[in-house]
Amino acid sequence: MNTDKYNTEMNLSEFSPHIFWDVERAKIDFTKNKKWLIQRVLEYGLFKDWQIIYKYYGIDEIAQISINLKDLDHKSASFISVLANIPKESFLCYTTKQSKPKHWNF
Repeated sequence: MNTDKYNTEMNLSEFSPHIFWDVERAKIDFTKNKKWLIQRVLEYGLFKDWQIIYKYYGIDEIAQISINLKDLDHKSASFISVLANIPKESFLCYTTKQSKPKHWNF
């Protein structure tokens, strides 16, 4: 995280509550659970949630994490691809076929 450019404070109460439907908020660590949090916000968050992680992590870090997510949905990957100017084919979710595909494919 580049602390000169980005905000170093993030508060869980700022996020939409539906993002954390299945976890205890108190146990979320922004460093240890970074990959999980970014994927959760990309797939289920609102625009205000995106703005929070963007300010905290920055587009470069979000893009590097997103590239390595095998089960990231294609809409989220396309979004990051455009913002970070990275070809969609660089994302593992485009190149790795899931052995158990998702039930709903929107």
